[in-house]
Amino acid sequence: MTDFSLIETLRYEPEAGFVRLRLHLARLVRSARRLGMSGADGAQAALLAAVEAAAGNAGTALRVRLELFPDGRIEVKTAPFTPLPEETVWRVRIAAMRLNSSDPLLRYKTSRRAAYEAARAEFAPSEVDEVLLLNEKGEVCEGTITSVFLDDGSGILKTPPIACGLLAGVLRTELICQRRARVARLSLNDLARGNLYVGNSLRGLIRVNLMV
Repeated sequence: MTDFSLIETLRYEPEAGFVRLRLHLARLVRSARRLGMSGADGAQAALLAAVEAAAGNAGTALRVRLELFPDGRIEVKTAPFTPLPEETVWRVRIAAMRLNSSDPLLRYKTSRRAAYEAARAEFAPSEVDEVLLLNEKGEVCEGTITSVFLDDGSGILKTPPIACGLLAGVLRTELICQRRARVARLSLNDLARGNLYVGNSLRGLIRVNLMV
């Protein structure tokens, strides 16, 4: 499989450095190994070089996008990043299209974005901030750019298992390792029984209003 690249999107803070760097690098190396791609060992150096080159943004948080190509080449792009206000609530809708839980590439963050772009295209940008996808069994999977988390009042967030057909998000991994989240299959009915969040490593957890 050589028609796609692997992607990691990180946040860089001037004082703290890269947020969740170890988890991002571990996921990239693991994904590259499983997919037979080389070059992942050069990711950290490429990230540091890109941040140094963005010296004009000194003192500014950055969105850093790393792309590892099948030939081992790495490209890194940076842009200023403005965090969302803490009181932000995203409007979320459910896509009509379904993911195939047996598709192995759903477990990796790649440049194959057709399914997620199609889900986004079901709604006008003015209607929603994020779109959630279900699999062929009607199980909740993930958003187009986020993982899904449900606060059902138990004190531990619930997030869908990888087996449902979704990306092993870096924020998701961190919350599970910290025992702040655990995996559980979720239905649409479950989402109505608690407070819903989406999130990723770049933006953190975001409260959402599920629009039906």
